[in-house]
Amino acid sequence: MALPELLSRLRLAPLRHHLRRSLSAAAPPPDERPPPHPPAPPQPPSNPKLFVAGLSWSADERSLMDAFSSFGTVTEVRIMYDKNSGRSRGFGFVQFSNDYEAKCAKDAMDGKVMLGRPLRISFALGKVRGGPVIVPRLPTVCKFNI
Repeated sequence: MALPELLSRLRLAPLRHHLRRSLSAAAPPPDERPPPHPPAPPQPPSNPKLFVAGLSWSADERSLMDAFSSFGTVTEVRIMYDKNSGRSRGFGFVQFSNDYEAKCAKDAMDGKVMLGRPLRISFALGKVRGGPVIVPRLPTVCKFNI
């Protein structure tokens, strides 16, 4: 459908001149090619370490190793414990020898029940030491009733 016909249907005939000028300014010249598609987003860095949350207090390194060793070579298992009570904090890390094994284990074990609790598994983030800690703050509203 041509532009004048479209404008007449939309009853924008008085604005035809302005629209033509703005459309012609916005359109690239016919001899230029449109820019190529934007590059694909960068893939996250490979990481064979999994963060395992939702662990039971009775879970230990051996039970975690047994649960994940069927997916590949487990190189390290760490469960985080409370300093004061010595009890598990409910999360830990499992490191595999390569990324593929870690991905298979994550896909298979995420949401599965271990010792009565569902596991939540994601790829572990790298340690950040000495970096700024950003804490979101809520705006405070003060009302004084005197």
